[in-house]
Amino acid sequence: MSATATLLQPTPREQLTPAIGLRFEREFQLKDVLALPEGDERKQATFEELAYLISLHGVCAFPAQDLSPEDLEKLAYALGRASGAPADSDLHIHPTAALGEDGRPKVGNISNKADEGGRQINFKDERSELASQGIHTDISFERRPARYSMLRMHTLPPTGGDTLFYSSYSHYDKLSAPMKAMLSGLSARHSGAMFRHQAQRHGFDLHLGPRGAPENVDDSFEASHPIIRTNAVTGYHALFVNQCFTDRIEGVTFDESRALLEYLFRLQAQAHDAQVRYRWSEGDLCIWDNSAALHCATFDYDEERSGDRTVFVGETPRFDAEHGRSRKEALKTLV
Repeated sequence: MSATATLLQPTPREQLTPAIGLRFEREFQLKDVLALPEGDERKQATFEELAYLISLHGVCAFPAQDLSPEDLEKLAYALGRASGAPADSDLHIHPTAALGEDGRPKVGNISNKADEGGRQINFKDERSELASQGIHTDISFERRPARYSMLRMHTLPPTGGDTLFYSSYSHYDKLSAPMKAMLSGLSARHSGAMFRHQAQRHGFDLHLGPRGAPENVDDSFEASHPIIRTNAVTGYHALFVNQCFTDRIEGVTFDESRALLEYLFRLQAQAHDAQVRYRWSEGDLCIWDNSAALHCATFDYDEERSGDRTVFVGETPRFDAEHGRSRKEALKTLV
């Protein structure tokens, strides 16, 4: 991080849990950072510090943000670049997304209501009544999945619709040494085949790429990633599987894969000390690092719940045995 003074340094913030989550005071407005002129050292330094804090805490919340969809797009680029994402990283275009007239992705609308083309992130009759089945990290089915996702809620039900965030660092730290050693040598297959089924069922076209990176093309919506992933910003190891998209551990038998994934998914869902539940207010923005955190919406409402979301693509996931480390052990050395 830069030694230049940043706009964050005098800003009060609250750590939401020991494992995950940081919330800033509403007086801190990201629009003020975006408004700084290009070339102002404070602007770059602030985004670098923000990127690190998001990756360190998994998710950061910024209450009551006055941001347009265009502001969110600029923010995604600024944070992605400040975090050291590859030069050809771009905003992700979801396979089900409708593109703008210029062929560019618009900031996505996350809603429980279908758009005019019949597109919808979650179809109720395809969703399990067990909320934990929806725990995921964004677009892990892509060869180059997401780094940062950001969601600003603008329409909320009177109550309900919270989002749960889960620390992938903590999930890794809960594994025994022999389990860590075994999983560190394995990869898992991630699949988004459900989007093909949705498109066929509801009659809309899929975007076949590129989707935020040159490698994210075609309609396979399938990728293989290391089960233990080293975060590119912090260097901390994290468990990188999820119930929505991970369907097979490679290099082991079918039954071994099923048994291992069943345990890992249960660990993610039931380790309550690795979770934080965020209750939204209108205008709140959450930004999370998808290699440090998973998330899951709570579907306990019938009224409209909508927000603007954008996703910035990161690097090809990798496990760094030489330089990576445990977040838990690293933080002990800072005490």
